[in-house]
Amino acid sequence: MNRSPEHYLLYGSERYALAILRPLQDAIRARGATAAWFFDGPGGEELRADETWLRTTTDVRRFAPRAVLTSSNAVPHFFPGVKTEVFHGFDAGKPRHIYIRGFFDLYCTTGPRDTQAFEAESRRAGHFAVRETGWPKLDPFMREHATPEAPPVRSTPVILYHSTFSPSWSAANILYDTIKRMSRSGKWRWIVTLHPKSDAETVAKYRGLENEYLRFATEDNILDLFPQVDMMISDTSSALNEFLLTYKPVVTFKNRRPGPQLIDIDTPEQLEPSIERALSRPAPLMQEIRKYADSIHPWRDGRSSERVLQAVDDFIAAGGRNPKPKPMNLWRKLKIRRRIGYWGPA
Repeated sequence: MNRSPEHYLLYGSERYALAILRPLQDAIRARGATAAWFFDGPGGEELRADETWLRTTTDVRRFAPRAVLTSSNAVPHFFPGVKTEVFHGFDAGKPRHIYIRGFFDLYCTTGPRDTQAFEAESRRAGHFAVRETGWPKLDPFMREHATPEAPPVRSTPVILYHSTFSPSWSAANILYDTIKRMSRSGKWRWIVTLHPKSDAETVAKYRGLENEYLRFATEDNILDLFPQVDMMISDTSSALNEFLLTYKPVVTFKNRRPGPQLIDIDTPEQLEPSIERALSRPAPLMQEIRKYADSIHPWRDGRSSERVLQAVDDFIAAGGRNPKPKPMNLWRKLKIRRRIGYWGPA
């Protein structure tokens, strides 16, 4: 099948793909090329009037993209184009971060830490390429908010609380009473946001805390909240790594991979003094935050999307092939065909 040199497909299986891939859409359009979307999960209904939604595999194959760009860990193998993953988040310390499922031609990594890990896998497997580009989701934020140092703490500090959804990793219910007490004192202001998949009862509890000092945020893109706050409280969420790129402190509750860049606690009683420490911004902590942030995403120019597109160009210019063929992957391919309802040729 001939591929159009001007067509790129943005593939999503969750709503979060919108925030991650829209900067790529902007970069594609800036080239004078065309981007279109395909969803096999939620998200398509939220596309804007000026965005193109391809609703069937037939539409995609007729569109004939030169590349499929996605934040998902898998992609329909029967879509034309260079299959390119740009990831849906940073390594949060959960049991598994690297998923090599045999679908991708090219992985575009966020920074040195992930690049080294994926390059090691690439040398072993031989069926995919790796390029370090930075993360497209961060482009708008970096262009507008990237600073060489963390800005000063506000006269009344603002704290962002964010928790992951997994019951085994989330601290939302454990810290609820403590946050409830502190959020009523007026000593600090609070913004609370929970993962979209969080338990409905937990979400309702935190919504019920809203008062003049605490706001429950409903913004789709958590990055929009980062300039409004002075620190974050979290647990084992990839969003905390995004926040560290602001060079501001994070207090975590029983983080799965604590390090010197975090203030990690394991009891609710430690939360308040840890907040005080974070807001004081001790120099050793701030140095560790900067070192860690630069290791996961050193790119602060807001041009990661352009680097992803250049990586696709370079891959195609080099022949568009990897040293070894992808694995057969029959069971995973069957599941994707069944989910999308496509039984035609690959």
